[in-house]
Amino acid sequence: MSTNEQLKATIRKTADEAFDKEMDEINRQMKDEVLIALIGDVNAGKSSTINRIVGEEVAGVGAEPGETTEIKPYAYREKIIFIDTPGLNDVNLSNSAVTREYYRKTDVVLFFLNAAGTVYSEAEKNSLQALEKINSNIIIVLNKIDAADEIDRLVRRIQQETGHKYQVIPVSSRTGQNIDTLRDSILDLLKKKSKDILFARTIKEKSSTANKWIIGAATSAGAVGAAPIPGADIIPITAIQIGLLTRLAALYDKPISRETAKEIVITAIVGNLGKSLFAQVLKIFPGAGSVAGAGVAGAITLALGYSVKYAYERNIEVTPETVGRLYKKFRERTKKQDVSQITSLDDPK
Repeated sequence: MSTNEQLKATIRKTADEAFDKEMDEINRQMKDEVLIALIGDVNAGKSSTINRIVGEEVAGVGAEPGETTEIKPYAYREKIIFIDTPGLNDVNLSNSAVTREYYRKTDVVLFFLNAAGTVYSEAEKNSLQALEKINSNIIIVLNKIDAADEIDRLVRRIQQETGHKYQVIPVSSRTGQNIDTLRDSILDLLKKKSKDILFARTIKEKSSTANKWIIGAATSAGAVGAAPIPGADIIPITAIQIGLLTRLAALYDKPISRETAKEIVITAIVGNLGKSLFAQVLKIFPGAGSVAGAGVAGAITLALGYSVKYAYERNIEVTPETVGRLYKKFRERTKKQDVSQITSLDDPK
């Protein structure tokens, strides 16, 4: 069997195992629900921030003052449940068993502060302290930064007063500033609970999440490609690329078959066989292989991910042939760039 055929056989075997593992995880996640609690005064901009995060208006979120004193869940496309509170002073966390149970089950708590108001007031401090005894999966959202000054100083003060226990993310729901960062932080918390794919797939805004996954996979592949053992990178890089393909397919709700995923990865890796083999040879010599291997593996994965994303977002059928054509264009644009510095490659023209 030729070297080329041996490589393809190894990729196919690894891809089969990786595909089954990833699909099992995706299918399991689709059976769950995600609960996200919103805590903060009415004027903190909860509803507008959530609308920005998901990419469309979420009905029911954002009660008016005095409208209710109860916790009310609102289902967004069935699987995502936003648990809204009308205001800090209207809900008693310490006395309500129902409220405590909601917050105990919540996957992510978004604790809103108004940068243009009295930031981290005594009432807000008491509310956070009561909440963290029930659930510590908290992200502090400092909203309305477009209407305030010295945001860095505000963030540092909040971090100090909360003991640096939680992320403090300054955002503007009006301009959209840092909303991607907030969305990424929500996904990171959900990933720990194996619910990130469910959330990402359900919300309308998908592009920034796809970018996050693509760059993460490319960075991981680059690290694997820098391994000092010749030939050791094919199996883990194949698994990383299969994982990326299945996650992107789930994100855009575009089912991908096992055979299609395998052939796309083969197109990516074997299409760069000469460079890959060259990198493997270089690894034998100390100090040379790490740079070559990391550059090839990271750039291949980055170009592959953006090719598939480009196709999904333009309703182009994802096949080895179509991805191969797009891949060549993206590959030319990434081969001389540092993967960690690339934030968008959405147009392969």
